[in-house]
Amino acid sequence: MLGGYGQFCPVSMASEILCSRWTTLVIRELLSGTTRFNDLRRGVPRMSPALLSKRLKELEKAGVIEKKNGGAAEYRLTAAGEDLRGIIMGLGFWGTRWVESQLSLRNLDPSLLMWDMRRNLNPEPLPPRRCTIQFQYPELSAKQKNWWLVVDGGEVDLCNFDPGFDIDLMVRSSLRSMTAIWMGLAKVRAEVEAGALELDGDPAIARAMQQWLGLSPFAGAARA
Repeated sequence: MLGGYGQFCPVSMASEILCSRWTTLVIRELLSGTTRFNDLRRGVPRMSPALLSKRLKELEKAGVIEKKNGGAAEYRLTAAGEDLRGIIMGLGFWGTRWVESQLSLRNLDPSLLMWDMRRNLNPEPLPPRRCTIQFQYPELSAKQKNWWLVVDGGEVDLCNFDPGFDIDLMVRSSLRSMTAIWMGLAKVRAEVEAGALELDGDPAIARAMQQWLGLSPFAGAARA
């Protein structure tokens, strides 16, 4: 945690808990339903495991989360942690409204983008069978270029290795274009017409991409 501010003001006391580096992003992941350490790491891929472990211990000590042991340990928000939902979402909406969107598009991260897409994907517009959708970002390194979303029985898995299934739809674009779509700054159809997005495979799945893709929870926020 940050060093104490030495003020009785509730803003000061709350800031001592919430304003250390990465803490609000860890809470964001917990609010999104992530409970396990390795999954939390995927939501904050640039945070070291040691620092994540430290922040979780601090949040547990502050009464924001509780750790449940038994098999793989799980981290759950307490009532105090759940009460932060409006604050964390408010930060996101504020950032969407007031922070220049082009600044956001400089902070591109394929791991975080695909992890967010996995948990917000809407399976309902997809056929009632296993569907495998490959995303390819040609400008990235071989290690980060290819990602697969496998949708089966309403569950969505993310792979950064070939899962070995037939591909129902291949999606090719720059990471910037796909991030812009995810953030609500661009539309699938417009990016296809501009030649920035290529869809190859099942025509019905391709046509429904804007519906099944889902968007950032902040995509609908009005911008200043």
